[in-house]
Amino acid sequence: MNFSSDSIELFLAVIERGSFSAAARALGKVPSAVSMGIANLEAELGYPLFDRSHREPLPTAQAAALVPHARLIAGQLRQLQAHAVQLSLGLESKLAIGVVEDLDRSRLVAAIAAVSQTYPLLDVEVLSAPQDDILHLLHSGRVNLCVAFAGLSLDMQERFQFVGVERLVATLAADHPALQQLGPNPRLEDLVNVRQIVVAAPDLPMSEPRPLLGASHWRTNSLSVALEMVESGLGWGNFPLAVVAPLLELGRLKRLDFRNVENGLLLPVHAVWLKHQPLGKGAAALVQCLAET
Repeated sequence: MNFSSDSIELFLAVIERGSFSAAARALGKVPSAVSMGIANLEAELGYPLFDRSHREPLPTAQAAALVPHARLIAGQLRQLQAHAVQLSLGLESKLAIGVVEDLDRSRLVAAIAAVSQTYPLLDVEVLSAPQDDILHLLHSGRVNLCVAFAGLSLDMQERFQFVGVERLVATLAADHPALQQLGPNPRLEDLVNVRQIVVAAPDLPMSEPRPLLGASHWRTNSLSVALEMVESGLGWGNFPLAVVAPLLELGRLKRLDFRNVENGLLLPVHAVWLKHQPLGKGAAALVQCLAET
């Protein structure tokens, strides 16, 4: 027996309304059509779905066993129908999002969760990479939009929406020799002679020198690897405060206390997309969620 969407709808209407007549009113049918439909379904299944010996039909044990699965399928069918309508109204079939590797991604994940409540069947892909790689993925068409640090100059091919700020803090391993050499309150420029660990694209030049201070620097395209390198005493790094806060609390990293500037570089964060590729409904909803949080 192959259940159809109509037979599932009919079966659940009787279950939820408690009678053939009430189900008929809910479905806009006459009671005899509902009764006949259930009888045909029972004949195909080979067992009764309702006990008709009472004033109102009562579900049999077999019917009760089918109800959870029928409701699940009915819900999926409603989602499918809504998704088909949303696609006709401009919802993209897939939303590819790029996010800069050394950004705190918790707000983005929360925004994606909110969008998924409205568009549960939207296919979402999230790619993480260093700043220059992410912008390259955007301009090559690999992602629909990206969440990245704001540039020092405007790219006329791009549109953007400010979505927040990221606070980057300079950190060192708690037992790094530089802490003894520089003293408890070094100047920011004292870090020039200490190796810097940066999150950067492996094959692209860094488009902006702003995050680079150390005369010597090592790069990795992974924030987690960069943190491990700094914690191992290989150098210092500028990382999102939200990410390093647990390591600071555990004493595995130390936030430097500069005497001439606050250790907390505030960088604006933008959602960025291309002018010639207008945002679909899912991407637009994501940008709105990011801007509102």
